[in-house]
Amino acid sequence: EKPKFHEGTLKPYPHEEHGRPGDIGRAKDPVKFLLASEQRARERQVAYETVRLLREDVIECYRREGVNHYENCQVETQKFYDVIKQKDMGQLHPNWKNTDKFDGW
Repeated sequence: EKPKFHEGTLKPYPHEEHGRPGDIGRAKDPVKFLLASEQRARERQVAYETVRLLREDVIECYRREGVNHYENCQVETQKFYDVIKQKDMGQLHPNWKNTDKFDGW
């Protein structure tokens, strides 16, 4: 059985910060800013779908094993738990210049 999700590591995607402090709401390069926003949306969707697939694996194992699911479904349950306990469900984030400012979406 092949894994349903990528277990490797990916490098962060490029991100375009806002312009000077006085230019609130203005990006240095609007095209790059739009591309970065679209990439963030794709990364978020990948994280959601990964959680959905792992949840389906846990449900399938529980139904298959019945009363023995406490012993026989530990691997699936642990994978699911490890992903959902991560910040933003393991979503890939860019390398922010100021990490305190961009804590979450």
